Amino acid sequence: MSPPALLNPQHIAMVDRGVSVIVASRDAALRPSIMRGVGSAISADGTQVTVYLRRSQSLQDIAAGGGLAVVFSEPPTHRTLQLKARTAAQRPAGPADLPLLQRYLASMQCELAQVGYGPAFVAAMLSAPLEDVVAVQFSPEAAFDQTPGPRAGTPLQPSTPTP
Repeated sequence: MSPPALLNPQHIAMVDRGVSVIVASRDAALRPSIMRGVGSAISADGTQVTVYLRRSQSLQDIAAGGGLAVVFSEPPTHRTLQLKARTAAQRPAGPADLPLLQRYLASMQCELAQVGYGPAFVAAMLSAPLEDVVAVQFSPEAAFDQTPGPRAGTPLQPSTPTP
């Protein structure tokens, strides 16, 4: 029997929809690095997450084993989910990733339109030539509710419902 799922269907749907993605890591001296994702994907069961980052940003911390923390946040509500993993695999993004990246851009344009940002602003913010995009895949080992409020920082228990 496999352990209960770390993420419930509502968490998986939120990540799959395409919300704001921020990725953080650290180097051996514990200096943080932070990057804005330009795309994301999640497996149907929530056990594999892929975030797309610009290679020109600070990926060396992840490659050196600094682990990562990824926050997925809904701009209109600030509902936020944080996932952590000790390791991640990286690969260059390719033409097969383009539909996913385009879907993410369209979703973020809808998300940010709700808070007053136009599609041109979002396109500029997420602009990245495909040759500069890296797919970072990881299996979440811990998850936290990071929505501002009294529950912020609360570890998610396997299969707990979203507030």
